[in-house]
Amino acid sequence: MDFSIASILALDGVTNGAVYALLATATVLLFAVTRVIFIPQGEFVAFGALTLAMLQTGQVPGTAWLLMVMAGLVAAVESFHGLRRGRPAGLVAKDAVLTLAAPLVITTAAMVMAPMQLPLVAQALLTLAIVTPLGGLTYRLAYESLADATVLVLLIVSVGVHFALLGLGLLFFGAEGFRNPSFWDTRFTLGPLMLSGQTLIIFMASAALIVMLWLFFERSLYGKALRATAVNRLGAQLMGISTVQAGRLSFTVAAFIGALSGLLIGPTTTVFYDSGFLIGLKGFVAAVFAGLSSYPLALVGAIGVGLLEAFGSFWASSFKEVIVFTSILPVLLWRSLRDPHHEED
Repeated sequence: MDFSIASILALDGVTNGAVYALLATATVLLFAVTRVIFIPQGEFVAFGALTLAMLQTGQVPGTAWLLMVMAGLVAAVESFHGLRRGRPAGLVAKDAVLTLAAPLVITTAAMVMAPMQLPLVAQALLTLAIVTPLGGLTYRLAYESLADATVLVLLIVSVGVHFALLGLGLLFFGAEGFRNPSFWDTRFTLGPLMLSGQTLIIFMASAALIVMLWLFFERSLYGKALRATAVNRLGAQLMGISTVQAGRLSFTVAAFIGALSGLLIGPTTTVFYDSGFLIGLKGFVAAVFAGLSSYPLALVGAIGVGLLEAFGSFWASSFKEVIVFTSILPVLLWRSLRDPHHEED
């Protein structure tokens, strides 16, 4: 291996690592706020890329119908529980209308705009509008009633949600893969490296989102509420912070990050309905490197995973996935020895 090959592999690794960093950040956020190890994070990546692919063909994506169905289920379940608890029927109906309003508008917009062959950027924004609300609805359907359950129970629920979304992905998009057009086709030469415009977009979008998340947690009231919930859930409740709203907001942010990641990688690789699982799992590995608690360490771990994958594919392409996932073992061993497990009360 000479310097030029090493440079190309390093660029490829850092590019992939930038996407893994976003997913690792979302994983850390969800675990910190809700204690959910969210295995289906990768499904939002696939949904983002494939929803845009469907819009490119002029079809209404299945995720638009999924959004409407999930909103209807949430409205029905919450209305039923509200009436059982004796809430006034008027308030229950108002909440149901509020739950259905935004998904109905988004689904209608998708039906009207899909055949219009809008510009790529407009289709990307519509994709984000469709996929992002799925996060909050997923939390309300699958996790909200189990918010106080153990981490193991929440993990089992995540496995079930993963298989449900995987099956829906196959139903909506079929078994064939799609590759989206690049947002920027320009190419730049830097020594032995050939930088594409899409690579620069990945870097800029990842950096911008990480900075926005930092500002969100440091400067905004909602961000500080999420941080308080992450530090002490019971204490946050006693201070008047709604942990329910914190969970919904964190899942919505995670879905947005997943959909954006799908838009970023869609032009660089062919995405299938099940491609998100491996991508999300690599983001999870990076989050484990950070102990599921540190955003800066998650970024460092993601870059490490990307570099390990790139150089592993050069030396042993058949075993690159094995190399990446095996790297988690010494990290787990080290953390286990450093922080011995104590039985929960």
